[in-house]
Amino acid sequence: MIEREIVHSTTASKRIFSVMQDFVQFLVLSVRILLELIIALVQSLLPLKQKDISREVVLITGTGHGIGRELALHYAAWGSTVVCVDIDERNNMETVQKVKRLNRGAVHSFSCDVSKREEVLSLAERVKGEVGPVSVLVNNVGIMPTHPLAQHSAEEIHRVFDEHNRGHIVCLSSIAGLVGLSNLVPYCATKYAVRGMMEALHEELREGPYKDLIKVTTIFPYMTNTGLCKYPKVKFPSLLGLLDPKDVAKRIVEAHRSDCLEVTIPSYLLHINNWTRLLPSTCGILLKDYIDSGVESDLK
Repeated sequence: MIEREIVHSTTASKRIFSVMQDFVQFLVLSVRILLELIIALVQSLLPLKQKDISREVVLITGTGHGIGRELALHYAAWGSTVVCVDIDERNNMETVQKVKRLNRGAVHSFSCDVSKREEVLSLAERVKGEVGPVSVLVNNVGIMPTHPLAQHSAEEIHRVFDEHNRGHIVCLSSIAGLVGLSNLVPYCATKYAVRGMMEALHEELREGPYKDLIKVTTIFPYMTNTGLCKYPKVKFPSLLGLLDPKDVAKRIVEAHRSDCLEVTIPSYLLHINNWTRLLPSTCGILLKDYIDSGVESDLK
């Protein structure tokens, strides 16, 4: 009887100790979260410190036009060595010529279909041999068919999902990687996948030996005037009109230089999305219906 009481007392003590330990850990967590919120608030009021990128070797995919071309010009303007990669050799060379006219950083041109694994591996060897180690990778290339899922061909879906994606990895997702949109089901799926991949990659880097050596930045631009959005639908053009590729490229470079983890363009969309996710899903649907922006089907 006495032994049972002793065992019972010991078990109860262990449970009390475990509960107290959990409570203390929760208390410490709460304090640390509060401190992080205060730090984030202070940092939001101060100008972001931006690092020097004049000695970086920056490989950018999809430089034949649009955001990729503007990124090449922006990085070259900062003195970076720019490696332009695109499947369209003619347009890519136009970008290279524009960069050369800046008379700043060196520029190189490579052709590659990034949806083909073999070509990507070959590209990596060629760039390493002809240019040197890449320190910054900007995964910008993408395709964007805009029609209902039932009307997508198997080849379109396959091509969208086959975009592969001391250093910094900058990966372009999209607002479609934060919010699901009609006529963009496969596109949204790939952009959500980019977000998940980058979050997981950040965790592996944070927990591994490269914690302070390799940075990651995920960019979520709103609809940009690159020609991909054939039939954009915009209810409030003064607030949510199509973005200029030059402005998007400038903001991407700023996010890279500031070591930002996630950035939407415009920046306020990330805050709207985060706060909306705290509300019931019906509230998010109401807000989406009110904003009423997206893309119409291109099968008109």
